[in-house]
Amino acid sequence: MSACQSRRNFLILCGASIFAENLFTSRGFAATNSAAPQVKALVFDVFGTVVDWRGSIIREGQLLAQRKGYKVDWGLFADRWRAGYGPSMNRVRSGELPWTKLDDLHRMVLDELVQEFSLTGMSEEELQHFNFAWHRLNPWPDTLAGLSRLKNEYPIATLSNGNVSLLMDMAKNAGLPWDSIFSAELSRHYKPDPEAYLKAAELFSLAPQEVMLVAAHPSDLQAAAAAGLSTGYVHRPLERGPDVLRPRPAAGLFDVYAEDFLDLARQMGA
Repeated sequence: MSACQSRRNFLILCGASIFAENLFTSRGFAATNSAAPQVKALVFDVFGTVVDWRGSIIREGQLLAQRKGYKVDWGLFADRWRAGYGPSMNRVRSGELPWTKLDDLHRMVLDELVQEFSLTGMSEEELQHFNFAWHRLNPWPDTLAGLSRLKNEYPIATLSNGNVSLLMDMAKNAGLPWDSIFSAELSRHYKPDPEAYLKAAELFSLAPQEVMLVAAHPSDLQAAAAAGLSTGYVHRPLERGPDVLRPRPAAGLFDVYAEDFLDLARQMGA
């Protein structure tokens, strides 16, 4: 390794250490006004909680159809693509597949859907661009303002099954103001494996209960709570579209219940 490379690596490590230290010394956590005063950092589920995956995939499909002339129910297509998410991750958990990042799992499902929906005549470049639609998902209307308020008081990061490059592209595309990007890729365990949640607390150098997972999915939050994290539920009734309204979970399951990110910021004292 050259002297230049050694110096660069040293500066990267020092910068990461200083960043982690400063996150918790330079902010007022508004604990006295928070509904969860034990919380010192927030991590966010992304697909469905931060961004509208279904509406975004429908839009991407419609743009593709304009170019290729496809006649497709893009709402159904989006639902089918998302439905392959859990089973494909289970193939990794079972050992049928080695560790595989989400981009590649998405592509496996897409290749099947291309046949199912007769999306003929797509080049490899077009397939890759369409697969990366998951990098270009749009935020919910309250997302940016809510995250910005929370960021004023807390370190905020993703905690998603999306791979790091996917989440970085999404943040750049949508203007998401993360302090850091945490991904299942870092622990090589997909949520709801406990290792995925505990890795976030480890990276923040905090006890699990000092980190709150914010999510719109009760099963994700229940798994985080079982790993020791605090939990914040945000209601996203339109995640599955206007015809599949999401019911509210029972009271008392989670530390905080919020209507949207702005409501969450208010309840957390931000």
